[in-house]
This record gives sequence, C-alpha cells and structure tokens, in this order.
Amino acid sequence: MDTAEPLSPGAIVNPSAKTSSTRYHRSGERRAVRVPGRLTWRDAGGALRFVSVMTRDVSDVDAFVECQVPASIPLYRLVHLQIEKSSRTSTDLPRALQGGKVLTAIYRVGPCKQATGTPEGYALRLLVEPAAARPVSTRPVMAAVN
Repeated sequence: MDTAEPLSPGAIVNPSAKTSSTRYHRSGERRAVRVPGRLTWRDAGGALRFVSVMTRDVSDVDAFVECQVPASIPLYRLVHLQIEKSSRTSTDLPRALQGGKVLTAIYRVGPCKQATGTPEGYALRLLVEPAAARPVSTRPVMAAVN
C-alpha cells in the first residue's frame, strides 16, 4: 500500500498530475429530456406541498427539474418526483421514473431568479436501488432439497 507524505510548505507539486473536480461530478450519464412532472413534499409544519416541474435532464440516478411557478424547497429535503402519466412512456426516461412516484432528495439548488428570488430548479438524487445491485435473472429462485 502506497502512503503519501503530507506536503511541506514550499513543496513543488507535479502540474501534469490529473486532479478530479467534484464540483459537477456526474454519477450517471445525463440525457436531455423535457417531460412534465410534479414534486410533492411535507414542509417543516407537516403540511403537504406540491409544485409542477419540467425535467431538464435525467440519468439513472439523478435529475434536474425546473419549477413552473416559484417554489422554495430547502436543500436535502426528501421529495417525491412523479412524471405525468402521458409522458412516462418516453424511452429516454430511466426505468425508475416510468413507474410512478420516486422518492428523491434535493442535493443542489439552482441559482435564484432575480424577479422572484426563488431557485430556477433543483437537482434531485433518485433514492432507488442501483441497477448493478439488481438481479440479472427474472426467473424465480428455486431451492434444491437433498
């Protein structure tokens, strides 16, 4: 196992070494898909809130949505994303969004609009089981008895 020593003041760092930027790191490959949907969540007082949204881009693990009317949803709030029924058959949509409501978490809030002071949109992490962890076979598993 290779252990690196901490850098001392004035140390020269190799400029050709590649560094990874986590600012816009993508967990999945995004596709530009514009379909209508709805976000629903409970506010701090427990009241049910909802807002109509339009997806801007989606992947198997996240999506960015733009609100149709001003809405202020806090960062890390759990929300349900539901794509409108007429748009669920789009082949560009991930399987999780084709089925109905999906539990998501807001992990990035877009820049605020000057006119309303509310965010332009929200980046949502789909809280679904990763595709790699799902069983490949759809046949029922049978136990063998000796």
